Amino acid sequence: MDSAMKILYALPIAAAIMAPASAQLTDPTQPPQEVLDAAAGRVVSQTPPPSGPTLQSVLISPHRKVAIIDGEMVRVGQTYKGAVLASVSETEAVLTRGSQRTVLRLFPASDTPAGAGQRKKK
Repeated sequence: MDSAMKILYALPIAAAIMAPASAQLTDPTQPPQEVLDAAAGRVVSQTPPPSGPTLQSVLISPHRKVAIIDGEMVRVGQTYKGAVLASVSETEAVLTRGSQRTVLRLFPASDTPAGAGQRKKK
């Protein structure tokens, strides 16, 4: 009988301890908060689209060089929105319009310094 009373006293204490812990769990199948905000009609802050053309991919073979710019396939020498694709390398494409030269990069420079996200060894 003594052990039964201990269990009766321990159950409410255990329930009180477990309640806050279970309240912090989120539903793993719940959509991201941005989707819920948009569905509720709340204003969602979005990053503005990049200005100017975006280099999405390059295709280089011994016989041709191609750049995919804003979803459009452009070969070296062809025009894209009034500019001529002058050259393509593994990481960039160069568009020229008269004397104006625009370099499109696959991996634009980021605002964070190199190595900022790396952990230092102790």
